[in-house]
Parts: sequence; C-alpha cells; structure tokens
Amino acid sequence: MRFVIVTGMSGAGKSSVLKMLEDVGYFCMDNLPVSLVPKLTELLSMPNSSIDKVALGMDIRSRYGAGDLGEALDQLDERNVAYEVLFLDAKDNVLIKRYKETRRSHPLSGTGRVDQGIAEERRLLVPLRNRADYILDTSRLLIRDLKREITSIFVEDKQYKNLYITVLSFGFKYGIPSDADLVFDVRFLPNPYYIEELRPKNGNDKEVQDYVMQNEKTGQFLNKLTDMISFLIPNYIAEGKTQLVIAIGCTGGKHRSVTIANALYGALEQSEGDYGVKIEHRDIEKDAITKAR
Repeated sequence: MRFVIVTGMSGAGKSSVLKMLEDVGYFCMDNLPVSLVPKLTELLSMPNSSIDKVALGMDIRSRYGAGDLGEALDQLDERNVAYEVLFLDAKDNVLIKRYKETRRSHPLSGTGRVDQGIAEERRLLVPLRNRADYILDTSRLLIRDLKREITSIFVEDKQYKNLYITVLSFGFKYGIPSDADLVFDVRFLPNPYYIEELRPKNGNDKEVQDYVMQNEKTGQFLNKLTDMISFLIPNYIAEGKTQLVIAIGCTGGKHRSVTIANALYGALEQSEGDYGVKIEHRDIEKDAITKAR
C-alpha cells in the first residue's frame, strides 16, 4: 500500500492536490482526527483490503497540534508502516493574496490579521516540514504545473526534485518582478526594437534570436550567466531552497530579455540537474496591448 500524508500551509493547495490524487486512483480523506491515523493504516494494511493507494489530508484545520501528528508518525515508524509526507508551502504574500481573494479567514488568525495566523502556523509546522519527503512550493505553480508535479511523483514515480526554477523575462518599464531572487539586466545588448522589420516580432521569433545572439557580448554573457547559475543551484539546494526565480530584464520585456531567458532555460533544461525548470515571459504582449489602446 502506498500511503501519502498531504500537509503544509493552509491555502497552499492541499484540497487541489487531494482531488488530483483522487483522479489517479488514490483513496483520499481529509481532516481525519490524528488519533485515528495509526488505526486507519492498520485497517488498510489487512490482507483482504482492496485499497492500495491512500492519501490523507491534514493541516491546522484538522485541529491537531503539530506534535500530535508527529507522535502519530512516530507510531507508524515503530510499526514499520511505510508512508510519505508531502508538504505544501507558499510564500506569505501569496497566501495572503489567496485568502483575500476567497474572503476567508486564516484558521489561526482569529480576530487578528491573516499574516499573524500564517506566521503562527509556519512556526508550528517546522517539525513536520523537516520530516517531509517532498516539499512543493506552489507560489508560482499554475494548476497544470502542480498536476504535472503530482503525477510525476505519485503516478510515474520519477525522482522528485525539491528545487523548482522559474526563468522569467520582463520589461524594466513595467517594474521588476517582486518575487525575483536573481535579477539580470540585458539592456546592454543591441536592441532589435530599432530594426524596423524586427520591431513587431519578439524573442520567440528566430529572426530576433539571430539578431541578439550574433553579438559577441551575448555569447560571453550567456556563458558567464550559465556558469554562475550552475554554481549557485547546488548551494541553494543544500540550503533547502525550494523556489528560485531568475528574472531577465530588458526595456520592454519583448526582445532581448525573452531571447536570453529562452537560451538560459534551454541550457538548464538540457543539464538534467537536480531541479525542475519552467519559463515565463511576463511582459511579452504588453507592448502590443499598450499600442492598441
């Protein structure tokens, strides 16, 4: 039997993950009292049980203390019951935004502010986070990205990669991404905007890519950038970092930044390192939208 405990920060996506697991054949339960966890595994492990995949959702709403669930896991360890802990996390500002959008209060905030409840919950869940087999930061994950990760881990049994890298192109005139960990300015490269036939195109078009990449400085910059990122990644993993946003910016976020971001993404994807990677182009269409107004 494969037994998965889904826990983590309230608002990080536990309900969505349980639905995804249910869709792929897991028997899912949510908010089961902690005291029943050992008994449940005992029943499901009986020879006549037809259930071979179970997912149990537990968070602060389950009215457990982190220590209570920790004791339940200790009991499972003593009985040699195999289990996996999936811990869902997200940045505080993302959790606050989600609570505001749903107009719900945090289970630990009471009559106080949401950020106070989040801080208290994060403190209480440190022991569980440290015991997790998988830590998924959902801050920048779309539903399709989250589903792909869940399928990879719990259906295809692929090796899980705790660090998820987002390579993000942007335009400085629209502001630096607030969640960027590393920001690189490529406005020193030749600008295709001043080439009439290239102006309406973007960094996903071969003509723009060829124009930017033919410059000697571009190759030098990419080599140095890739080398530095390759050095940083294992150190971030060792530190326990789960999300890394690498932002590449030019003036409008349409030509140079998109080209360089695509090149860096390709280099990281081909390296098959101990991380997942995706690419986003935040401002690639904004120039066209602005002109249409």
